[in-house]
Amino acid sequence: MTSDERRAIEWDCTRLINHYAVLNDQARWEEVVALYTDDGLMTRPTAPDAPIIGREALLASFFSRPPRVSRHIVGNIVVTVEDAMSASAFSMILLFTGAIVEDGLPVAGAPLVGEYRDRFALTPEGWRFSERRGALSFRP
Repeated sequence: MTSDERRAIEWDCTRLINHYAVLNDQARWEEVVALYTDDGLMTRPTAPDAPIIGREALLASFFSRPPRVSRHIVGNIVVTVEDAMSASAFSMILLFTGAIVEDGLPVAGAPLVGEYRDRFALTPEGWRFSERRGALSFRP
């Protein structure tokens, strides 16, 4: 693999992490779930021992959450290319959430600090999450 090929994979996976955060904050659940492989696995940072597996289960999980306003800040993304078809990554998140209000800005609770450990697979649709394992770094 050339350096350019490696950098292209790193960029594609980094973009996937950032795109996930944007879609998540916009509650575009079908598009979020489409970023996973068919059998993709996710654990939320607030529930690291409760894996959700498969696009159908992931979609149901997202739709079952109460509506909220959220903003994910993602940083310290480090992608490790394993080969032309697989990669992994580590990233940190800062999550602000608040209740939806009719008038004005929502009031955010205390932010959550966490991390994701991701695994990626190259599919016919492009790079997708095969695993997205979240964990909190500090107790709320």
